[in-house]
Amino acid sequence: MSNKLFVGGLSWGTDDNSLRTAFATYGEVTDAKVILERDSGRSRGFGFVTFAEANDAQAAIAGLDGAELDGRAIRVNVAEQKSGGRRDNNRGGDRGGDRGGYGRGRRDDRGW
Repeated sequence: MSNKLFVGGLSWGTDDNSLRTAFATYGEVTDAKVILERDSGRSRGFGFVTFAEANDAQAAIAGLDGAELDGRAIRVNVAEQKSGGRRDNNRGGDRGGDRGGYGRGRRDDRGW
């Protein structure tokens, strides 16, 4: 089992420290991170917690999945392994046809 947990349903007010504190009762937390929106800096409502020991992570799932944290019921489960590369299932590849836009009734800044 993985030591890294996904935590969903977080309150907007939950930060890295309160997330770490909530999970620390189950064992040594090596990392706790609330994921933030890039532009606004506001929480995206989920985060990740990593434990030193897999048994502690399992205990945290059992103890905290569905529990309330900062006024919200949270979901806790094993984090999925991040896949490398593009995650768009090969969308956007060569679909045939004229992809440049010229000759299809469109004009650029020069009027043609």
